[in-house]
Amino acid sequence: MAKTIMIVDDSASLRQVVAISLKGAGYDVVEACDGKDALSKLDGRKLHLIISDVNMPNMDGISFVKAAKQLPAYKFTPVIMLTTEAGDAMKQQGQAAGAKAWVVKPFQPAQMLSAVAKLVLP
Repeated sequence: MAKTIMIVDDSASLRQVVAISLKGAGYDVVEACDGKDALSKLDGRKLHLIISDVNMPNMDGISFVKAAKQLPAYKFTPVIMLTTEAGDAMKQQGQAAGAKAWVVKPFQPAQMLSAVAKLVLP
């Protein structure tokens, strides 16, 4: 059975690029356009990994990760932040919220897939 990964980003074109890479590597993909939309899709289904942007309208990525980690079903779901933010302060906020990895845009699909393969839940 394929593993399911959620992509949270307000850029439809970026979600598409990430989804194509992930689907090509055999993953199922759930897309959300911001943190609020993503939270509404955390309905108890098994997610093996979440990839989230930081800067989004309605609810930013750090707030989303904090909220997701409060839900028992997603407490241990690994999170990769995929963002233009490269500053250490932002990375520390992400780690404190529960992010396991930080991939800076523009990214190489191979680099992202290798982070995904390392972190995705069994």
